[in-house]
Amino acid sequence: MSKGPGLFADIGKKAKDLLTRDYNTDQKFSISTYSASGVALTSTALKKGGVHAADVTSQYKYKNAVFDIKVDTDSTILTTVTFTEILPSTKAIASFKVPDNSSGKLEVQYFHDHATVTAAAALKQNPLIDITATLGTPVISFGAEAGYDTSSKTFTKYNAGISVTKPDACASIILGDKGGSIKASYLHHLDESKRSAAVGEVYRKFSTNENTITVGGLYAIDHLTTVKAKLNNNGKLGALLQHEVAPKSLVTVSSEVDTKALDKHPRFGISLALKP
Repeated sequence: MSKGPGLFADIGKKAKDLLTRDYNTDQKFSISTYSASGVALTSTALKKGGVHAADVTSQYKYKNAVFDIKVDTDSTILTTVTFTEILPSTKAIASFKVPDNSSGKLEVQYFHDHATVTAAAALKQNPLIDITATLGTPVISFGAEAGYDTSSKTFTKYNAGISVTKPDACASIILGDKGGSIKASYLHHLDESKRSAAVGEVYRKFSTNENTITVGGLYAIDHLTTVKAKLNNNGKLGALLQHEVAPKSLVTVSSEVDTKALDKHPRFGISLALKP
């Protein structure tokens, strides 16, 4: 694949991941195994509130194709097949759920040194169609996306964004919700290994004139342990500690506190992911 501007979904993704990834208030356990034939198997158990759920995911790679099958406790089977380089600089992704016969979806991605284009459509009569396009370079890119419902003949979304990426920092602005909101974010790495960083995000919704300001950070205590924290102007404070107990195996403890309602109990979550 080319080293062009990336996907539209990549605009603002690094800042978003630092502020959201691994934060949870649930109990989650997963274990992964790999067979000699190249099949990866991951079993996951989740407790969310009083609800328990589990799933098993298998992945198999063959030449330029990757097959993913996920079976959950609701007897739903999700199958995703990803093909790379069917044509030069292209990727195709097909997915469907059983027993939901109307869940089929096909997406095609095209990567160029100065442009990336994707098109996705549901495999049914009167499908939803999503199209994105990004122009630029790995340093600066401009992108837009649109969704169209062929049954109602209306646009379900249209958004635009710009991203600037440097070795030690990245910034983005996204005009979303059909022009009804704007989000600006900035992330700055504090060390060469990029294991410590600071991030800020401002989100404004024009219809209500509401602003949400969030700041956060990531700090590596040592090569095995990192801590993260975030706080927004609504008083929501989140923090987590992540430790690598074995190579590629992580235990994560996180919590969330409403600093404007300290009489409420904090919410806690723990996640354990074991890999060989």
